[in-house]
Amino acid sequence: MEATQSPHPYVPRDLKLPGYAPVLLSQLTILGVYGIASVLVVAIIWFISGRSPKRSTVDRILMCWWAFTGLTHMILEGYFVFSPEFYKDKSAFYLSEVWKEYSKGDSRYVGRDSAILAVEGLTAVLEGPACLLAVYAIAKGKSYSYILQFAISLGQLYGTAVYFITALLEGDNFAVSPLYYYAYYVVMNSFWIVIPTAISIRCWKKTCTAFNNQGQKKVKSR
Repeated sequence: MEATQSPHPYVPRDLKLPGYAPVLLSQLTILGVYGIASVLVVAIIWFISGRSPKRSTVDRILMCWWAFTGLTHMILEGYFVFSPEFYKDKSAFYLSEVWKEYSKGDSRYVGRDSAILAVEGLTAVLEGPACLLAVYAIAKGKSYSYILQFAISLGQLYGTAVYFITALLEGDNFAVSPLYYYAYYVVMNSFWIVIPTAISIRCWKKTCTAFNNQGQKKVKSR
C-alpha cells in the first residue's frame, strides 16, 4: 500500500514526501541559533589564537574561518547526509528543522537529490575534518599549511560549482519564492565562493614565493 502523501510547502508541488512534518521552530529561531553558535565558535578561536603574539591577524581570521566552516560541514551537512528522513521529524530537533527550513530555498535537499547527496557527503566526511586540520596546521605553523588550505578551498569551489551547475541543468526551480531563492540559495552559498577563492589566491602566492626563495638559496649555495 502506497504511503499517504503529506502536504508540504516545497517546489515542485508534486514532490513526494510521505510523512512530512511541518517546520516547528520559527525562522528567527533557526537562523538565530546558527548565528549565535557561529559567533561563539569564532570568538573562542579568536581568543585562543590571540595567545600567541607571533600569530598574524590574517592567520587568526583564517583559523576562525576553518573552524566555522569545518564544524558546519561536519555537524549540519553531516546530519543531512546521514538522516534521509529528517523531514518526518516531529520533535523540533534543531538540525532537522534547519534542513526543512533551508529546503524552502532548495528543495533538492528534502527531495534527497543524488547530486546533492554526493557533494554534501564528500564535504562532510572529507572536507570537514580537513578544515579542522587546517586550524591545527596554522596554529602550529606546519609546512603543509598552505597546500592544505589550497586543496580544501579548491574542493569547496568545486563542490559549490557542481551545486549551482546541476541546479541550472535541472531547471533551477527549487525555491518557494524569490526571497528564499536569493537569501538561502544565492547569498548563503556565495560565502563558499568568495572566501575559498581569496584563500586559494593567497596560498598560491605564498607557495610560489616559498619555492622561489628556495630556488634562490640553492643558486647562492653553488
